[in-house]
Amino acid sequence: MNKIQLGLVDFSVIIGYLLFLILVGIYFSKKLIKGKSAGDEDLFLSGRSLPWYKVGLSIFSTNVSPGMLVAYFGAAYTSGMVLANFEWMAWFFLLLLSILFIPYYLKNDISTMPEFLLKKFGKKSHIFFTYFSMFSSIFIWVSFYLCIGAIVINQLLGIPIYISVFIIIAIAVSYSLNGGLNSIVHTGMIQSIVLIFISFLIVILGLYKVGGVHQLIENVPSDYWILFKPTNDQSYPWHAIWLGYPVLGIWFWCTDQTIVQRTLAAKSIEDGQKGALLVAALKVIIPFLFILPGIICFVLVKDGQFKPLENPDHAYITMVNGLLPTGLIGLALGTLLVSVINDVAAGLNSFSTVFSIDLYAKKINPTATHLEINKVSKKVLVIASIVAALIAIFFSTTDKTLFDLGQSLGTYLAPPAATVFIVGILWKKATPLSAELTLYIGTIVCISFGFCQLIGFPSKEFWPHYLLLCFYMMAILVVFMVLISLIPNNNKNNFIVNDSSTNLNNEIFKTSLFVKSLWVIIALLMIFLYFIFN
Repeated sequence: MNKIQLGLVDFSVIIGYLLFLILVGIYFSKKLIKGKSAGDEDLFLSGRSLPWYKVGLSIFSTNVSPGMLVAYFGAAYTSGMVLANFEWMAWFFLLLLSILFIPYYLKNDISTMPEFLLKKFGKKSHIFFTYFSMFSSIFIWVSFYLCIGAIVINQLLGIPIYISVFIIIAIAVSYSLNGGLNSIVHTGMIQSIVLIFISFLIVILGLYKVGGVHQLIENVPSDYWILFKPTNDQSYPWHAIWLGYPVLGIWFWCTDQTIVQRTLAAKSIEDGQKGALLVAALKVIIPFLFILPGIICFVLVKDGQFKPLENPDHAYITMVNGLLPTGLIGLALGTLLVSVINDVAAGLNSFSTVFSIDLYAKKINPTATHLEINKVSKKVLVIASIVAALIAIFFSTTDKTLFDLGQSLGTYLAPPAATVFIVGILWKKATPLSAELTLYIGTIVCISFGFCQLIGFPSKEFWPHYLLLCFYMMAILVVFMVLISLIPNNNKNNFIVNDSSTNLNNEIFKTSLFVKSLWVIIALLMIFLYFIFN
């Protein structure tokens, strides 16, 4: 990797930015919500007091990970705009979150995703998804991003990975331990603004260096601008993306605790919905901020202005080093590191939330007070952070396909969760038994298939594209869940949840005309973008 030679100014900016974010986190950790006593909602849901812009920017900062920055720049360097599909298709599932899931969750006073399954399908589904959510928080959010961050620090600064891991985890815990979600939201909001500024600056300077938009288009292969790759494309065939991404979209945007928790913390249903709208609007510009620079890097290397890259994943660091002036290089790298810290803190908070509300308060100590729950959650957060650090160090000893492994892991975990939530909300006749079997059997089968595909057993040619496999598994699970539910005298459901929320008859939970109008505008904009790029 082409290492950046950082000067005193850039080092100072990195340290200053990190200290600034830590102080912001500590400030909000000490600032109790006025008029409320410290309780579960203060630590886990920020007192359900977040305005729409804080909800949206917090989700955005959590979604934009360092792995995403590095991967998008690198993939665009070799393949062009095709990865924009993963951003521009997200709007529909953010629409589902806004119009369907948020009213449903809030009308039933849901605080965690396992709690939904408890009220909808009973204790067996609840306990399974409690452990499932804790597992995904630690492995997919905390350990995975912790490992990526440690590798980045090691490559840039030469600090050993095991030391880098504990530096990151210490900073993340320092402002999430006491402030909970409130600290994470405010640091994430600042991080989002800075990240957008830095990315925009890279695009502007990059376009100037290549000679403008026209020169960029002329010097790039025509297929770099096409979103629909042919079905025989090995990496991004269009049918695999369009069939498989919806499974990931439902799971990630509508059922993942780390993402949904921000909308549940909104001070009103409209603030939650507008927060989702803000994320969808930012998704419109993400390809121009994070994918277009990779294409610009391709042209600059092709023209001899940049040295050839040893690895496409070095495109981000190359653009930062080659385009930004002293000081802003430090800010860009500081932003990258804070992205790691924010994701780690968010994952730890989600783990702590699910453990405290769904396991400790419901199973271990049902009579616990708010003070006892908060105290236990802090201890668990520290223990979880140590476990995650050890797992991250172990991950760092594997090969260099860590990002692909993390993406695939999410793919293999998504079908059972997505099936149970979407069927459970849209179909009142779904029974507890069908949900239990779908979760228990479906998860075991999906992970087994995923493991076999990753190791190439019985052969790599045997398996379809991982996104197609994701689609096939969910299609089978939907049919399976429906058939089990139709079995006569099959453990009829005694619903605790208010299923009338799907009709949204209550005036409080209706979606305003203003919100609906904004979604129509975003839909039209997406149609226009797909028309332009095809």
